[in-house]
Amino acid sequence: MATSERAGVPTVSAEQSLWLEEEPGASWPALERDQRVDVVVVGGGITGVTTALLLKRGGASVALLEAARVASGVTGCTTAKVSALQSTVYSAIAGRHGAEGAAAYADASRAGVERVAALAAEEGIECDLQRRPAFTYAAADNDLKSIEREADAARAAGLDVVMTDEVELPYRVAGAARLDDQLEFHPVRYARGLAAAVDGDGSIVAEQTRALAVQEGSPCRVRTPGATITAEHVVIASHYPLLDRGVFFARLESQRSYCIAARARGPLPQAMSISAGEVTRSIRSYGDLLIVGGEGHITGASKATAERYETLERFARAHWDVEAVTHRWSAQDPVPYDHLPMIGRYTPRSSRLYVASGFMKWGLSGGTMAAILLNDLIAGRANRWAAHFNPNRLSVRSAPKLAQLNAKVGLELIGDRLRPAQANSPADVPTGQARVVRDRLGKTGVYRDPDGTLHAVSLRCTHLGCLLRFNTAERSWDCPCHGSRFDADGTVLEGPATKALERRHPIDRE
Repeated sequence: MATSERAGVPTVSAEQSLWLEEEPGASWPALERDQRVDVVVVGGGITGVTTALLLKRGGASVALLEAARVASGVTGCTTAKVSALQSTVYSAIAGRHGAEGAAAYADASRAGVERVAALAAEEGIECDLQRRPAFTYAAADNDLKSIEREADAARAAGLDVVMTDEVELPYRVAGAARLDDQLEFHPVRYARGLAAAVDGDGSIVAEQTRALAVQEGSPCRVRTPGATITAEHVVIASHYPLLDRGVFFARLESQRSYCIAARARGPLPQAMSISAGEVTRSIRSYGDLLIVGGEGHITGASKATAERYETLERFARAHWDVEAVTHRWSAQDPVPYDHLPMIGRYTPRSSRLYVASGFMKWGLSGGTMAAILLNDLIAGRANRWAAHFNPNRLSVRSAPKLAQLNAKVGLELIGDRLRPAQANSPADVPTGQARVVRDRLGKTGVYRDPDGTLHAVSLRCTHLGCLLRFNTAERSWDCPCHGSRFDADGTVLEGPATKALERRHPIDRE
């Protein structure tokens, strides 16, 4: 960890999630031989592990495939709140889907919260799970009306939400909506505890096993680097759908958000809070640490992303006696164009392929409710939420938003090609920074790491060809069109892209 001084106070620039700092404990080997199971679940985050466990409990043999380590993706990079009260989501859903849509979402979210509590208890998972009240608050007087609308919409949807002006924060709020008995926990310990319950008795967990291709049929086939696994059903729970056949990239907008954890003197809030309005601040504590989240933006936004951590730190220091910032991390979430998650059959014609995505930054409750729904669908049972969350639904009310979303993609495709290069040669790239360099192959992205080594890649996203932008906070190349992200050497970090960037050799060029 690098340590710097800010106004006489040591600041630790820890580029790691609080939830991922400890050793992961048990690990599972990569898939190395062909196998057959009843269901393959692709993705080892909370959605995948919960789906796999519920299916196994129902009598199915399951293979859970994770490209890296279980819970090492977005599940390990959240604020770790499990709540049915989610900022101002109910007023947004009611506006697009009416009271019935909002009620279905409230019912599913509440079920997700309670299933997390139940599974932690049933499996004996030590994950620091606590019941806490959740607040959505107005940081300014002009935000109060939106809070009141949200409280009304949440109550109409069936949640026991009350209005209050008493929020456990060291600064004034204009008012807040409150929902009791929600959850906070350690998400990585929880997800890995579920994975441990999946493994064995004919079911397997395979880490370091990336799904390279999925063939839907009877049976389905999932190809990985080491083997092919066949199954009657396949669930794509990879956070962002990795198969383009459902055209999800045209209906999901990827957004990044940021978190810091800080050691602070004095009392810390024991409730979970999030502000409404243009500037979002998500607050909770974990032991002696304060967690502050916010600064969300569309993936690939031009503002220097490193500044977003600094903004969160300034906010924390303005309101708490911060001793040191100990962790910082970010996450990416696909947000559906019509404000409802996409859970169900992958395409209108799919009978064996399923998907879960679009949890609008509330994936711990959303992924759990998705697992409940998918378990019902695969078992042939009716589910009261299925029609509302159908991935292949059409919403006339949301058509303008869909058109706007895809118009933005068109502008990005054209606009980035018109922007000038940032450097004439790789020699002009400073240490620890990246530049767009024009060469005989077009535009090349060049990053010089702290050791002085140059990393050069094609800037064309391998998904649909948008030009990438450098994320200074994460040192990654991000796509402003559909949210794919790549490491400095071109390795895929997040989809929908599945193929690495072309590597180039800047040292050999003039």
